[in-house]
Amino acid sequence: MVDNRFEPLERILSDITDVNSFLWVARARGFRQAARESGISSSALSDAVKRLEDDLGVRLLNRTTRSVLPTDAGRLLLKRLGPAFAEVASALGEVKSSRGLTAGELRLNVPVSAARLVLPAIVPPFLKAYPDIRLEIVTDENFVDIIESGCDAGIRYDERLEQDMVALPIGPRQQSYALAASSHYLARKGRPEHPRDLLAHDCILGRFSGRAISPWEFERDGEEIAINPKGNLIVQFGGGVDLGIDAAIAGSGMVYVFEDWLKPHFDRKDLVPVMEEWWLRFPGPFLYYPGRRLVPAPLRAFIDFVRQLQKV
Repeated sequence: MVDNRFEPLERILSDITDVNSFLWVARARGFRQAARESGISSSALSDAVKRLEDDLGVRLLNRTTRSVLPTDAGRLLLKRLGPAFAEVASALGEVKSSRGLTAGELRLNVPVSAARLVLPAIVPPFLKAYPDIRLEIVTDENFVDIIESGCDAGIRYDERLEQDMVALPIGPRQQSYALAASSHYLARKGRPEHPRDLLAHDCILGRFSGRAISPWEFERDGEEIAINPKGNLIVQFGGGVDLGIDAAIAGSGMVYVFEDWLKPHFDRKDLVPVMEEWWLRFPGPFLYYPGRRLVPAPLRAFIDFVRQLQKV
């Protein structure tokens, strides 16, 4: 007589393994990338996903030669089970940390500006303090669901924070935009004295992907002005900012971006500050994460590290 008492448990464990494989592939948007990130072979991931699809009787991933994207059913499964698996990882991390071992993976979704201007002062000392944590930085300018994207936390500014998230200040508490141009551009076109003067200038514009070109906002002594300048170069915020700055250095027009991004060029005299009394100042960024009961040990370590830096 065959003892079938353990078949349900074996089946549950098999299902969990297959679901976990699906989550890796869905988040990575590809089997090869998922294999690199998970350490599981592409063929094993493919077999697991196919087995799960057969068990459920529904296709979870649309596979093409260029991409692997979740179907509607796949997105539903990702949304429902992603947080649950994150909770399991969090619980395991809690147990490890109780033994004095803070280890594991930490994925942060951040804009390029944070990766360039905020994290360089934080990441090296954090990794030195926690050598068993593997930190992955995902740069993304778009609004994202950090759980669905497979990240533990993100960095955004106040107006772009997701709802129902815990927010913690990170980096400088006040930042500002800076208006700049090359000296030879100003010699050729003249120096503006008021934001409205920019309407007669060549301006290097920026936009977020899929959104309208952003207006330039200025303030001075309580007066606020937003203008829509003209220009024949438009760059995407994040990856395109350096191109816009290089174009400004070459004399193609005026640029208006984070002051910290332009400071090295001010120091080298590549660019000249313009209308400093009008530069818009705004609060610094926040680290945000889901307010669930169990915070993964690597994220908890990062949160505590950031809080300690804020006290210094």
